[in-house]
Amino acid sequence: MLAAETRSRLIGFVCVAFTALGWGLNWPATKFLLTECPPLSARGVSGVAAGLVLFAVARFRGETLVVPRHLWRRLTVAALLNVSAWMGLTTASMLWLPAGQAVTLAYTMPVWATLLAWPMVGDRPNSRQIAAIVLGICGVVILVGGAGLSLDARRRPGIALALSAAGLFALGTVLAKRRPIPLPPVALVAWQVSIGCIPLLLGGLLFEQTHFDAMPLIGWIALAYTALVSMGLCYVLWFAAVRRLKPSSAAIGTLLTPVLGVAASSFALGDPLTIRQAVSLALVVAGIMCAIKN
Repeated sequence: MLAAETRSRLIGFVCVAFTALGWGLNWPATKFLLTECPPLSARGVSGVAAGLVLFAVARFRGETLVVPRHLWRRLTVAALLNVSAWMGLTTASMLWLPAGQAVTLAYTMPVWATLLAWPMVGDRPNSRQIAAIVLGICGVVILVGGAGLSLDARRRPGIALALSAAGLFALGTVLAKRRPIPLPPVALVAWQVSIGCIPLLLGGLLFEQTHFDAMPLIGWIALAYTALVSMGLCYVLWFAAVRRLKPSSAAIGTLLTPVLGVAASSFALGDPLTIRQAVSLALVVAGIMCAIKN
């Protein structure tokens, strides 16, 4: 029994580590994609493509795609939190923020997950987790504070969007552990991605003008990566990790995401890696490590 539990936890950590790798590399890809395609259209189109691929994979695996009527409300709420809010708000935040700052703010998510897990699943934070919250908040203040604690008005919308995405995704993570949706794994992700991307796609059609015919090859490559890896494979791996780990433990791999996102953005996009940003990133990562340590 103990060996089976240890193996399950190991599989969970492997899944979340590969999720972090895929999501970390997706930040510079998305930042570039936004120069060729508006944010809602970029996420909406890639999400629809990812959903179709996932449905095909689910059918190939022999999974049922039928959703019982009593599960539709829970499935829709999960899709809005895990996909619509996370993908939509984080993507939009990069219209005001460099990719490195956006990824640092968004991946304070494990801190909020630790806070939410207390009232929702009875996982009371210990002294180590409280220290993690303090470190994470300090990191955010240093990142967005600038001179003193004044916020740059030009970046406030991006800051608000990134932090909102973090909080809502943390809520979705805790809910997924508290009340798992009894659907086959790939089919569950396919439905969440598809439902979650409907508001993004509709918003793109209503408020944006997208010219896919003029998009260069590198833009299509970035779009394909977002669809197949970030919104396809990574979501499958993430929910596999959540099924096997505590909400705080499932966040262990996400500490790799801001590191990879900042490094990849600096290398690929030329985003400056300042001392303040490096200190902020170090504090946030230290806070996340404290929060997930058993």
